[in-house]
Amino acid sequence: MADLVLGIDTGGTYTDGALLEYETRRIVDTTKTLTTHHDLKICIQEALDALLPDDPSAIRLVSISTTLATNAIAEGKGRPVGLFLLGYDPDLVASFQFERSFATTHFHYFEGGHNLHGEPQGPLDVDGIVRQARALQNEVEAFAISGYFSPFNASHEEAARQALAEAVDQPVVLGHQLSMRLNSIQRATTASLNASLLSILEEFLSAMRAALDQRGVSAPLMVVHGDGGLVEASAAADRPVETVHSGPAASAIGGRFLANVEKALVIDIGGTTTDLAILEDGQVTIREEGTTVGRYNTAVRAANVHSIGLGGDSFISFNAEGDLVAGPARVVPISYLAHTQPAVADDLRHATGRLHRRPTPDQVEYWFFQREPRRFIEEESTRAALDLLRKGPMSLPVLLERLGLFHELQFGGRRLIQEGIVGRATLTPTDLLHLTGEFAPWDRGAAEEAASLIARLNKLTVEELIESTKRFITERIVAEVVAFISGHTLKRVPSYVPYDDLGLWLFEESLYHNSPYLGSQISLKMPIVGIGAPAGIFLPRVAKLLQTDLILPEHHAVANAVGAVAGSVMLAEEAWVLPEMRDMHVTGYIVQAGAGRSKFYRLEDALDYARGTTRDRALEKADAAGASDPHVRLEEIPAGESSFRVRALVVGSPRLGQEV
Repeated sequence: MADLVLGIDTGGTYTDGALLEYETRRIVDTTKTLTTHHDLKICIQEALDALLPDDPSAIRLVSISTTLATNAIAEGKGRPVGLFLLGYDPDLVASFQFERSFATTHFHYFEGGHNLHGEPQGPLDVDGIVRQARALQNEVEAFAISGYFSPFNASHEEAARQALAEAVDQPVVLGHQLSMRLNSIQRATTASLNASLLSILEEFLSAMRAALDQRGVSAPLMVVHGDGGLVEASAAADRPVETVHSGPAASAIGGRFLANVEKALVIDIGGTTTDLAILEDGQVTIREEGTTVGRYNTAVRAANVHSIGLGGDSFISFNAEGDLVAGPARVVPISYLAHTQPAVADDLRHATGRLHRRPTPDQVEYWFFQREPRRFIEEESTRAALDLLRKGPMSLPVLLERLGLFHELQFGGRRLIQEGIVGRATLTPTDLLHLTGEFAPWDRGAAEEAASLIARLNKLTVEELIESTKRFITERIVAEVVAFISGHTLKRVPSYVPYDDLGLWLFEESLYHNSPYLGSQISLKMPIVGIGAPAGIFLPRVAKLLQTDLILPEHHAVANAVGAVAGSVMLAEEAWVLPEMRDMHVTGYIVQAGAGRSKFYRLEDALDYARGTTRDRALEKADAAGASDPHVRLEEIPAGESSFRVRALVVGSPRLGQEV
């Protein structure tokens, strides 16, 4: 049997899997299963069971892209962390409200840190650091340390780590190891986020490894980083923050692999989000300055991806002006809930006459129990709601009536949904596709009942509701493409307010050709590669409006999983070359590479050393990351008078496991 590689992508709605022959890159088999948000191990094990060959030893590599880190950050579900700031100015941080960026409330300031010449600002307060760590050790799972100008001199971060290693048992993360950039707030944010994700990713990867072992798969396990590079699981576990945007990066790589194009806009339409990425010269464009996750600006090098809260499972609603809106909230399609819980379909058929009042949209909004809480629920109304939902799904009006309440906030409903204890199902674009026959695996009757009620309430026919939904999705994607590529937003105003915005007029004229006198046409100068299950349904309209071609490659529905295993091992290592000053004169040069600090008299000697040490460190990291036959490219980036950032970029093929 040929060597096989297995890729798995856990998306917001579906977990995709793809089995490929390594040498030929032929796709042997694929699978899609619903993502089990309350326990990702379940859906991944289902994907494994669907794809494993009779001889598991034929699998020589397993690679996974996951939304775990991104979702944990965006939903505020990271583990508690203590952040120690060395040499930071508390008044400056407070004046700009930078503390909002620290991703923890347990942040503390200490004497120490360095200046822009890499010289100590003062002695490091080791005793204070140890005292505070011991006071926090029962409240946090990990510590993060960020020193002022630590990329120029990491000695205080290293000394603080050594002191903590002797005082407490929790793991410690250092800012300079995650970023050599000079933005001190961004570096502290990245360090605290990384510390908050350590145990989350480690638990997930341990469960993944156990699932593979149970099935006789001994192949290396790799993880997709946010820039699309593959990293061996044990190396990824130390730097989980670098897996943010793992899924969108894998989707872009999968689109490139399947479509075999050098330049294109990849649009991945999933159940939860639509992700946009640009391919240039066959590579995914990268956001070198750091990516944003939720409200946090990080120093993580990641694919330049634009995500929209819009997908097949988006919540369909109508705003105050009566306009249809889809997203950004994701819900379970009512057709799927009725498929798994047949009583819901019967309940829907009597929705209009069940209550002695006018029908409302929330009559097709069903809440259902997903998992037991991990904490004790103190509120009596919340416990009562869970008791009712354990018996089966219930529409929101009926649930409130049984509880004797008027609003879901009275029993903490939103928190139950956020924590994954309770789920929510209602009308989605996926349900409407059941009515058109374009995608209909579940209960069409339930979808029809829900669509009929929502259409009637908004004085529409079901056909008009379907067309309005498709039009909204098309226009939203086109608008986001224009904004993403141009870098300019299309600021909307309510329909009853006259607007005087030429850009918005040009955009709407390009879409709808309303003016009898003046025309406008926006065109995309590259093809669209569509991936994701709904791509063939929604993207033909998008491509037509943008005057470009649409490529829907074979297996586009599982391109994310293909991308998870089709990438290369990629990583970077950096060093700083800095002038050593005395009385405003350069007396030598310092090379700061990681924790190492070396002095030279001549600039060329310093640069030669920086090139060599970054190259060696990059190759060492590549070996630990599971790279085979790595190639290194060196870059020298001027960073001021006689200052340089020297960067080694290494790319290699993932190392396959040996035959047993």
